[in-house]
Amino acid sequence: MGEEGQTIRRGRKFDQVLAGARDIFLRDGFEGASVDDIARAAGVSKATLYSYFPDKRLLFMEVAKAECRRAADEAEALIGEDIPVAQALRMAGERIVAFAQSDFGQRMFRMCVAESDRFPALGAAFYESGPELVRARLMRFLEKAVARGEVRIDDLDLAADQFAQLCKAGLHDKAIFGISEAAPSDVARVVDGAVAMFMARYGV
Repeated sequence: MGEEGQTIRRGRKFDQVLAGARDIFLRDGFEGASVDDIARAAGVSKATLYSYFPDKRLLFMEVAKAECRRAADEAEALIGEDIPVAQALRMAGERIVAFAQSDFGQRMFRMCVAESDRFPALGAAFYESGPELVRARLMRFLEKAVARGEVRIDDLDLAADQFAQLCKAGLHDKAIFGISEAAPSDVARVVDGAVAMFMARYGV
């Protein structure tokens, strides 16, 4: 069955099911993950699993969205509105890189690409709850920084995209293709460069 027209039911063991599914999807991928293994990892029966998620695709999308939201919430909680914009951007950049370099972030990116033909809704869901969510929150922060007179930005949407992409320079491709793992010094160099370039363009 496809995911069209089906809904997710939330209940007492919903988070438990998501946690078990996350472990199995990361270990075995979407196609390789079996419902039996997911139910076993979650400590629930298959009947309970299906009562929450009638289709494995729905479960996979919910795992991706939940993980992206968690990462975005953590980043937003770290960044106070009263700190200098360059400092806030550095913290945001470090979180963007940390998620993109994480095992989950890399595996999810690869799975979205691999399943794009058979499961196009996955890519859209991951984008909306990942990059799109980060962009929306960056835009909200930058809008407040503009109001405080710290930066001058006419196109907040473009500026948020630019900063997120600057934070991936030289790191994203190497991680995705398994060329090398970024050292903390590599991350600091890229993020510091992203902040410096962003502020050179938009700083007041």
